[in-house]
Amino acid sequence: MSITAVDVRPVDEIGAAIQTLVHARASIAVVLASALFVNERRQIAAFALAPRLPTVFNFREHVEDGGLISYGIELRQNYRRAAYFVDRILKGEKPGDLPIEFPTKVELVVNVTTAKAIGIDVPSSLLARADEVIE
Repeated sequence: MSITAVDVRPVDEIGAAIQTLVHARASIAVVLASALFVNERRQIAAFALAPRLPTVFNFREHVEDGGLISYGIELRQNYRRAAYFVDRILKGEKPGDLPIEFPTKVELVVNVTTAKAIGIDVPSSLLARADEVIE
């Protein structure tokens, strides 16, 4: 196995990054957690779908918008917990006195529509373990 790392900074480099992976004959694209990538998730899904490149993400939002699979924390719940702590701070608590929390739940989300579009058969054992299957 070999790894091809592609650095993307501005949004207009996403297409070129996917093409770099295609030319390197990547069998899968693992997209790291980034606000840029969450915001541009539809574009990433579209660019990866054309060459039938499977994609793996940290957040379900990518899969809801056409990515293949995600395994990670639920962003919405993470934002809710952040709001809870902001509320406590605004009510006068010192940030240094608040406990540190780490997400305790990760979820597996699979988009079978995308899998079919890129020609992948998702094993039934994986679908059975998924927290959500998008069809």
